[in-house]
Amino acid sequence: MEQTFPRLLLAHAGQRPRAPALREKELGIWQTLDWAALAALVREMAHGLAAAGLTRGQHLVVIGENRPRLYAAMLAAQSLGGIPVPLYQDAVAAEFVFPLQNAEVAFAIVEDQEQVDKLLEIRPRCPALSRIWFDDPRGLRHYTAEGLASIDELRDEGRAHAARHPGLFETEVEAGRAADVAAMFFTSGTTGHPKGVVHTHASLIDRAQAGARFDKLTADEEVLAYLPCAWIGQNIFSYAQWLACGYVVNCPESASTVSIDLKEIGPTYYFAPPRVFEGLLTQVMIRMEDAGRLKRWLFARCMALAHRVGPTLMDGRPVGAADRLLYRLGDLLVYGPLRNTLGLSRVRVAYTAGEAIGPDLFSFYRSIGINLKQLYGSTETAVFVCLQPDHEARADTVGVPIDGVEIRLADNGEILVRSPGLLQGYYKNPEATAEVLGEDGWYRTGDAGFLDAGGHLKIIDRAKDVGRLRGGAHDGAMFAPKYVENKLKFFAFIKEAVAFGDGRDHVCAFVNIDVEAVGDWAERRNLAYAGYTDLAGKPEVVALIRDCVEKVNADLARDERLAGSQITRFLVLHKELDADDGELTRTRKVRRGAIAEKYQVLIDALYEGRATQFIETAVRFEDGRAGKVSAELRIEDARTFPPARRAA
Repeated sequence: MEQTFPRLLLAHAGQRPRAPALREKELGIWQTLDWAALAALVREMAHGLAAAGLTRGQHLVVIGENRPRLYAAMLAAQSLGGIPVPLYQDAVAAEFVFPLQNAEVAFAIVEDQEQVDKLLEIRPRCPALSRIWFDDPRGLRHYTAEGLASIDELRDEGRAHAARHPGLFETEVEAGRAADVAAMFFTSGTTGHPKGVVHTHASLIDRAQAGARFDKLTADEEVLAYLPCAWIGQNIFSYAQWLACGYVVNCPESASTVSIDLKEIGPTYYFAPPRVFEGLLTQVMIRMEDAGRLKRWLFARCMALAHRVGPTLMDGRPVGAADRLLYRLGDLLVYGPLRNTLGLSRVRVAYTAGEAIGPDLFSFYRSIGINLKQLYGSTETAVFVCLQPDHEARADTVGVPIDGVEIRLADNGEILVRSPGLLQGYYKNPEATAEVLGEDGWYRTGDAGFLDAGGHLKIIDRAKDVGRLRGGAHDGAMFAPKYVENKLKFFAFIKEAVAFGDGRDHVCAFVNIDVEAVGDWAERRNLAYAGYTDLAGKPEVVALIRDCVEKVNADLARDERLAGSQITRFLVLHKELDADDGELTRTRKVRRGAIAEKYQVLIDALYEGRATQFIETAVRFEDGRAGKVSAELRIEDARTFPPARRAA
């Protein structure tokens, strides 16, 4: 029988009806939904959507945090042959306009009043949007908008519809095929409008099962679903693999309780982008700075041992008997309590992806006994292209091609992928589809890299961003901005960086500080500050960042090919780069072109040798208000180093 997500749901409900499927924390208490109850909920919602007029091939927008009834909404739509389209819940209303218009969306299921308000705001521009259902009724009692109702009312309609049309749900599920479109994910769109990536049941389920086989996932796993549903990574880990394996997905109470919920659940299978692992480590180091002298001494001694032998033990290689004994003692005193504090005490497999992770950060987690690995993939490949096997995890690669994946390199170093998990195409955009998907089935990833001697894939940068320096001592040298930016972001004090240099004779950079890490550093030095702009402009902070930049330069100098990419001048930006201001995508990728255009005056100042530059920037605050931030920015020179020469 062909596999679809609704069929997987019904299989679990039939074989293990009382096993937990989803948990949601509500008012501090975890509420469990078993597979039988979930199937009943999906059946009611599917009948409700059918009563409202949803038919095969139509789109249903889903917006909100991870919530059981939003997961059920996606399954209900798929049961009828509909296509769920999850959108980012933190997007401003205007960002919903293009997806709703592009997909001709008539139906939406959202989490709460905030999302309802956004849809009602743009409804005049999206005339097809006729029905909106909400999960959380708080604040919505007196709303009278046409077509607005609660999920409870949708379920009531569904029960009535089921009584009039018995067997319709089962008939529609049976009509589904693996080749049917299962979902559409809008890319974050670093340039221009986002593109709707169309995936079938077959492409998503195949990659979910391939990843599960690779890491021997079972129905006994526990997962915490805290990243946006609109991001395909979250969708694969907490939806596709959830239905493929039948494990338990846990939904936090809110974004602010994730760290507490992480400790309560103790997931066995965990995914987080590098910035989350950085944040967890930053919190640990801040707490250690405030600890007593004896605790700091013990932590330092145990961590020195862990860095020396921990990764070796994780890789399954032998260590001396004395070191093994000392490591067990360290595990009892430091590493075990630390894993528990982080909420990662039960993790069997942990993955990170999206951006490069710093080698020190990567080594830290593996050294304390957390099986942290890297993977490579994208929205268009249903995530799983390369994964790191146990005992072969390294900070500078993203793993080996897994079942069903072929990789080859174009003449310019671009990575090409062929896999059962490739997109069907970009929705209503055959030109864009033809640009990335050849008739021979190879997908152009846009990333530049190579396979090393061990068969592991190594990513350098986006192929289109790899440039050349022009003029000066490094004329013609390769410039890989993302590679440089990632090295800067390996420092806990640097949250974001943007490097410039293509077509120029040297490299310059913008830097965003991490206000939490730098703020703690400043407080320990009795350095008073009033907000981000004030802290970023402190001479002491600029000197701190200069030290980080020069360490990166020293590291770049060791690679003859990239020595020309050393940063000669930099500045610390007066504001954090923000998706709401059009500077980052919703997945926190730098919009390089938008930043270069917006801050052209700063780029000119860097390359014209100025010592300072005044700038005033329009911003949008969290409460939606517009405002301006201005500052006189210091522009600093950084020390560079002669390139290392290869031995003859």
